[in-house]
Amino acid sequence: MITEEQLDEYRVQGTRIRVIRDVNPANDVRGIVVAWNDEQVIIRKQNRKVVELDRNYVYQPYVDERPAEFTLPVSED
Repeated sequence: MITEEQLDEYRVQGTRIRVIRDVNPANDVRGIVVAWNDEQVIIRKQNRKVVELDRNYVYQPYVDERPAEFTLPVSED
């Protein structure tokens, strides 16, 4: 899970981030952090729509290379 400090740093700096939800790159969400609570993060996409995403997804700066499939965390469900 992403920490409060990381989320605050992304928000303050206006860092464009990538949210990796599964192994398919087409399902990634790209945008900036707007707000968060204990369970969710609100991301504003480039088209100005906002989405609420689970904090257990992988959050990384968009300029960083997307990790390979085998390095993504495995769901505990």
